[in-house]
Amino acid sequence: MIRGGQFSVNSRCAGYAWIGGCGYHGRMSTPAPANMSAKILDGKSIAAEVQEKVRIAVKNRLENGLKQPGLAVLLVGSDPASEVYVRNKRKSCDEVGFHSVAFDMPADTSQDELLQHIDALNADDDIDGILVQLPLPEHIDPERVIERIDPGKDVDGFHPYNVGRMALRLPTMRSCTPRGVMTMLEHTDMDLAGLDAVVVGQSNIVGRPMAMELLAARCTVTICHSRTKNLADKVARADLLVAAVGRPEFIQGDWIKAGAIVIDVGINRLEDGRLVGDVEFERASQRAAWITPVPGGVGPMTVATLLANTLNAAERRD
Repeated sequence: MIRGGQFSVNSRCAGYAWIGGCGYHGRMSTPAPANMSAKILDGKSIAAEVQEKVRIAVKNRLENGLKQPGLAVLLVGSDPASEVYVRNKRKSCDEVGFHSVAFDMPADTSQDELLQHIDALNADDDIDGILVQLPLPEHIDPERVIERIDPGKDVDGFHPYNVGRMALRLPTMRSCTPRGVMTMLEHTDMDLAGLDAVVVGQSNIVGRPMAMELLAARCTVTICHSRTKNLADKVARADLLVAAVGRPEFIQGDWIKAGAIVIDVGINRLEDGRLVGDVEFERASQRAAWITPVPGGVGPMTVATLLANTLNAAERRD
């Protein structure tokens, strides 16, 4: 929706007003008994809703004489997974009516060359968002690249300026995957305030910003990592679990608290070609109240949130 010049995927809070004020005050669901199959949080359908809202907002902008939101995507090298992600992002841009430009750069592109491309895009008024696909080749410092992007065009939400504002509950650009998870959680209609939330994984891309999102929603948050002791006990106390550790089926289903919400960010390909998450899905789904599938869970939300962030960047630049 458009409200006060700010696009929002949150149906209950305008813009970013949920921070410190609105919360997620939906209906409190009754916890599921241990033998009840979990409801599926379908990321594909929720992402389609977000994408449709963005498409309508872009159509309204053009009808009102405003410019198309513009997104630039830079891919360095030929990592197969990155190529798939970038292709999906470009397709989604076309579907919502964005102006999009792509730079497919060879793996031997120097760091200075990449930084010069970013400088040019920072100065380009037709570009509202800049995305550099990670991972980058080893000879390029990703931190230098991220910090070179204009924070107002940092639609990934990785720039220290944007991360710092999120920590202060004054968000501008929010990291795509954690923000997408928060959108999914709205669809449970559960009140997150006061829940014990456990995040397994402390990466700058998911774990840390995810913890800040949950703190802003008034959860009590525990971050676990490779040095965490008694991980199973901590997971077993979680009303809300976010698994982002990058290890196939690392979280055992029997650890899950009955009636918990389970968000599986991981996507891992096994030797037999199957894709699985970081959570042992079959057993966990017999204990959880809600659970995300892999694939088709968090992944589509990341791309949909990128579109929402780019639209928000265009609105602010207006």
